Order: sequence, then C-alpha cells, then structure tokens
Amino acid sequence: MKKDVRLNVYLSHAGVCSRRAADELIKAGEITINHAIIINPGYKVQAKDTVRYKKQVITQPAAESLTIALNKPLGYVTTVSDDKGRKTVLDLLGKELNEVRLYPIGRLDINTTGIILLTNDGDLTQKLAHPRYNAKKMYQVTLDKPLSDADFATIKKGLYLKDGKAKTDDIQIGFHAYTVRITLHSGKNRIVRRIFETLNYTVKKLDRVSFAGISKRGIRLGHYRALTKAELESLKQF
Repeated sequence: MKKDVRLNVYLSHAGVCSRRAADELIKAGEITINHAIIINPGYKVQAKDTVRYKKQVITQPAAESLTIALNKPLGYVTTVSDDKGRKTVLDLLGKELNEVRLYPIGRLDINTTGIILLTNDGDLTQKLAHPRYNAKKMYQVTLDKPLSDADFATIKKGLYLKDGKAKTDDIQIGFHAYTVRITLHSGKNRIVRRIFETLNYTVKKLDRVSFAGISKRGIRLGHYRALTKAELESLKQF
C-alpha cells in the first residue's frame, strides 16, 4: 500500500464503494481504524492501520485496479459470499486473483448464464450499478414455445409488470422459433424472465451475451479474461 492514502480513496480502491459513497460511510461513523471511529474522509491511512467496515477488515487496496469479464455457468450466485453455502462467482477465479478483492457488477440469478464483470474499482462499480448510467444488457432467451407475433409486438411496445413498465431497446427472433434476443437497460430483479412469464411463456434457458458493451464472445463457460484498455476506456465514458 502506498503511504498516506486518504481513507475515502483507500475504501474506493479496495472495492468497497465509490469515493463519494465512502465519504458518506465515513461521516456516518461506519468506518473504524484500529477500533476507533474515524469521521474524516481525509484521514491518511498508514501501513500499520487496520481499517474495518461492519466489523470486517478491509485489506490493503490492490496496487492497480483490475476489471475482468467472466462467463458465469449455472449454479453460481453473483455475490462475494452466500449464507446458504452456495457456490459464488469468486469460486471460479484462479489462485492468481486470491489477493485481489474483486466485486461482481451486473447481477445474474443462479439459473442464468452469461457475462458479468468483476472489479476492484469502486468508482466503476458505483457507475455501472446505478440506473442513471443505463448499462445496456443483451440476453439470448430460449422459450418453451415460439413467441407469437402479437406477444412480440407487446414486448416491443412495452408491457406493465407489478413494479412498473418494462421497456426494451430491441427484440429479435433468433435462428430457431423458440429463441429470442432481447436488449434492455433495466436492472430490475428477474426482469427478462418476468416479461415472458407475464405472457405465459416459460424461460427454459437464459444467457446474457453482453453487458455495458462488453461481449462474452471468446470466453468459455466458467472462464474469464481481463478487459482491454479500450474496453475500460469505453466503460469510463458512461
């Protein structure tokens, strides 16, 4: 760790949250250093200091930020840990990433496959997770029956769910009558499944093929790769 790192910068680089959100955590008395509450975001963290949030030690930030794209298989949850003992996406990472605190961006449920991003960049996490940045997501959907022309038109126009209107950016019928490719910005829970379930379809398979412009193309199921410099620059322009 570099010497004399500001506390809000330390938390951001450790992947806890964005720098702005860190300011709020610190001012609210949520952060302790050596068991003492620190409310000054500009406090300079020393190498000997032990920083805690919710009683958990926040390890030293990585020397460099890292963001990877991972092709999630079935049976994994997109969390750092799981109180039910289920496998998490962190279990798919190699030993070389054991010391890097990576946090998942772009939640996928346990029965959905496809691309998620993991990063230790708190500012990037905050940006891509916030609805106002409109991170676009593209899904390949396999249904239990062909999508009718009427239902295709309904989804394209937008339909109402219990928590509001579900709008899509694009919808296309795939190579097979049972497959659909749908693109949207919404991050609502199970939004794609609920769109089709509302119209009496069962989603047999759901795969996210791209997230925020980053494609899973070339990444085998259960594998990952570091984002290129151009991809990172593209994300930072959101």
